[in-house]
Amino acid sequence: MLCGISSAAQTIDPQNVQIARDSWGVPHIFGKTDADVAYGLAWAHSEDDFATIQTSYLAGKGILGLLKGKEGLSIDYVVQLLRARELVEARYETDISSDYKKVLEGYVQGFNSYAAKHPNEVLVKRLFPVSPKDILTFSVLQLCVLSGADQALKSIFDNSVLNTDFLKPGGSNAYAFNSNKTADGSVYLNINSHQPLEGPVSWYEAHLNSEEGWNILGALFPGAPSILHGVNENLGWAHTVNYPDKVDTYQLEMNPKNRLQYKFDGNWINLEVQKAKLKFKLAGIPLGITKKTYWSKYGPTVITKKGTYSIRLGAQEDIRGLEEWYRMNKARNFTEFKAALDMGAIPGYNVVYADKFDTIYYLSNGKLPVRDSAYNWIGTLPGNTSKTLWTTYHPVADLPQVLNPPSGYLFNSNHSPFNATAKNDNIKASDYDQSMNYETYNNNRSNRFMELISSRDKISYSDFKQIKYDLQLPQKLAYAVKLDSLFMLDEKKYPAAADLINLLNSWDKKADTLSAGATVFVMAYTRLKGEKSIPTIADCYRVLLEIKSELQQNFKAIHVPLGQYQRLVRGNKSLAVPGLPDVIASMESEPFTGGRVKARQGESYIELVRFTKDGPEIETINCYGASNNPGTKHYDDQMELFVQQKTKKMTLNKEQVLREAVKVYHPR
Repeated sequence: MLCGISSAAQTIDPQNVQIARDSWGVPHIFGKTDADVAYGLAWAHSEDDFATIQTSYLAGKGILGLLKGKEGLSIDYVVQLLRARELVEARYETDISSDYKKVLEGYVQGFNSYAAKHPNEVLVKRLFPVSPKDILTFSVLQLCVLSGADQALKSIFDNSVLNTDFLKPGGSNAYAFNSNKTADGSVYLNINSHQPLEGPVSWYEAHLNSEEGWNILGALFPGAPSILHGVNENLGWAHTVNYPDKVDTYQLEMNPKNRLQYKFDGNWINLEVQKAKLKFKLAGIPLGITKKTYWSKYGPTVITKKGTYSIRLGAQEDIRGLEEWYRMNKARNFTEFKAALDMGAIPGYNVVYADKFDTIYYLSNGKLPVRDSAYNWIGTLPGNTSKTLWTTYHPVADLPQVLNPPSGYLFNSNHSPFNATAKNDNIKASDYDQSMNYETYNNNRSNRFMELISSRDKISYSDFKQIKYDLQLPQKLAYAVKLDSLFMLDEKKYPAAADLINLLNSWDKKADTLSAGATVFVMAYTRLKGEKSIPTIADCYRVLLEIKSELQQNFKAIHVPLGQYQRLVRGNKSLAVPGLPDVIASMESEPFTGGRVKARQGESYIELVRFTKDGPEIETINCYGASNNPGTKHYDDQMELFVQQKTKKMTLNKEQVLREAVKVYHPR
């Protein structure tokens, strides 16, 4: 048995936990209690992706360096700089409810038990045993990164120190339609997150069902003890990333005679100093370094050559985010769901909600502070006064939201919350606290959705799926970098690039796998998106010549279909995959081999729901499969359906699941 892990002290009896694997390998977990189900979720997920869950908890425990060497040190440093563990230690007993503690305890018992019985799969022995507090510490870290703590710190450090990209969320789409808009009177919900396809923020599908009223199908990140977005028998919700002002940066006024003192309301205050003990392996040899961390009244503080700065964010002052998601899991109606949201513990994300009672709802959620209107909160703030030290938060009632608009639909694609439905039903930015600094822009996906919805009085379920899987860019492009010059090139003036200019000018702006124009466009976009100024015609011409040379070198051709260039890759399987950045069915890629690229982030886990009088009809797909273990059947068995924009039928019905299951067993 692995040292430090004991199964003898378990309070969960594995005989009370049943895991049913369907034909796709998706785990349906049944238990008498919610804690039983949490135990089963940890076990089943460990069977499918034990390594990634361990990576997540190593980060939360501040010892990722023991696995990833110097690469993991920046995460370990941030955990200690943010004092994430201290926050959890201080608030666990008072802030986490007794019933949710049982869920966390059940989950860690399942995870630790799996580790004890599979010691050869353990990456770092020091990780174990994992505790409920370890889970919450990782959650605090992840939600701080979601809130922009890492970006604030990167700007202070000139982007040279921190590597937290593996924890970053992506984009997403979410649509809800009720009977005012649907042709058959049903309610439709599109759960369509655009996450990385692999890693700690990739999706894992599961069905959780207890005799205490937990019955939900959806997806979660590795290490999460409940569904993060999905559907139960009565309701469902989708998340998209939003961008209000969730983090503030302060420059402290330092004492010229004492570099560890800062002025606050006319007095010199000592910075709090701690030593972060960081451990890592180099060439297999354990090493350790010590780095000081600082803390002011505002929060985490760093000393640089250009000054001393503090950051402050709501995510760093609440440990209940996972419990709020659990309450959302178990809500039976909108009143209960809204009560969960009113906890105000999740510091971000848009929420698009729908239920069988014909209710649809949109919220641009955030743990946003009540700020003094006398200050400009967009830039760096003076860190020498209590006037900029906010201490309270806006209740959820203060945040942008829309309930049951007459139009019958709600949508979000990481764009403005003030464009969530039909024009006449939208809320106004002027009605909200301007210091929240909500985004007010549209993007290609939101513009394209509006084009599609404006031509339809009613939406059939077929229309709903066509909209969700749309690959067409809108008439007017809305990328962050202006690409107009790319389509203004004259083939007669630039004959050396005439063939590519013709491909672009004749391109229908669709991202299907047969389109050669899409290949040229995405190659050009990839090169131009990092430009600090608007690309000129000369810039675009230069880029097209580079692309022409690359295509000829790697493909011996100019006309290269997108599916030949862009692949969905898993092990030895490589399939043509559609999609471009910021089309509705989005896909972003990274360099692969032979001049090709492979899908990295975008369409990943998809869940489509139709609430009918007979209950929810559910279809889902994951980009690869239910397992992250190479060589297993379910490592890549959903890929063909995924690239064909098809789905698999799923159910919440326990009897049907057990009747059709390929394998049913107890964790042991």
